[in-house]
Amino acid sequence: MHYFTFADKDTTIYEVSSSMNTGLDEVLEVRKDISSTGDLINVSRVLIKFDLSYLSESISRGLIPQPSNGHYASSSYYLNLYDANPTSLATSQSLFAYPVSQSWTMGDGHSYDNPISKEGASWTYRIGKINGTLWAAQGPSASGGQWYSGSEYEASFSFDQDTSDVRMNVTDIFSKWLDSTIGNDGFMIKRSGSVSNQNSGSDEGSTTKFGNFSFFSSDTHTKYPPTLEVMWDDSKWSTGSLSPITGSDLEDMAMYMKGLRPEYKDKSKAKFRVVGRGRFPAKTYSTTPSNLSVKYLPSGSSYYSIKDAETNETVVPYGSGSKLSCDSSGNYFNIWMNGYQPERYYKLEYRVISGSGTADETDQYFDEGFTFKVSL
Repeated sequence: MHYFTFADKDTTIYEVSSSMNTGLDEVLEVRKDISSTGDLINVSRVLIKFDLSYLSESISRGLIPQPSNGHYASSSYYLNLYDANPTSLATSQSLFAYPVSQSWTMGDGHSYDNPISKEGASWTYRIGKINGTLWAAQGPSASGGQWYSGSEYEASFSFDQDTSDVRMNVTDIFSKWLDSTIGNDGFMIKRSGSVSNQNSGSDEGSTTKFGNFSFFSSDTHTKYPPTLEVMWDDSKWSTGSLSPITGSDLEDMAMYMKGLRPEYKDKSKAKFRVVGRGRFPAKTYSTTPSNLSVKYLPSGSSYYSIKDAETNETVVPYGSGSKLSCDSSGNYFNIWMNGYQPERYYKLEYRVISGSGTADETDQYFDEGFTFKVSL
């Protein structure tokens, strides 16, 4: 299972304009701007917070396994940020996420406001200049935000001289929020560097040019807002009296779905039935047509994938979080619709591996045009 929750609030804080709020900007930026002489460096950082109440409740009720702790039945958490045309990324580098250690207000400013909006989170203020709530009690010298430091509070994502979407494993940070080791005040997304950007040995404080990252914010008009993704293996396997699909039928299959509806409400939880059968079933003397006889697909190596039907971008990839289950009625999988964007169409595809690790291994993909809409 892959479940997605969307950002509750986000903003970019800029060193160059230390009291400017940009809470309603459509793009989040992790910048590094260096003067021509190299003696003036200004950076920006991203604040982003997710409401975790639904996830916490689902874990307490046993609907989602506890975060990864070495046991088989566990869940993993990923911060997803979607590329919005960054500039001048010319070298391998990393972004880091840390849990913010103080509360903050998103604000309703834009980076292009004139005069600038000063109410809401900025480089110096966590609430806003009008109310005058600084990030740290010791004064503006500690501006740039506040976060928990140390390897146990750090998550990272590496880039290799190219731009890409971010899918950063933040399971350890989420675990600390879940067990109340620290409070949930969101993530700080940044390059390596000290609080007030005074460390010349860090990526933020050095004179090395790294370019500027841009990601879509929660206020984007695109289909790419930030998400927190939880993934776990929810597959179950109990075939009852069903027989496996084997032989030439397995080697040359067709896939169809039973009961697929064109539309599902965004608060619903749906079970999807999928059936594999031989493309050209052999003729037999039977009271049941062979193309209606349900057989089960290979256990542990049959997967589904979900794509955005318009962009064809993968939302749920093939993997441990998208295994097919089986009961006495056949293969199936579950989707929680509230983790998907309403008023959008999604496409279902399938992958079946058989004979894994042998000379007779097959790896088949099926795109039969199965689509559904999530509606309000």
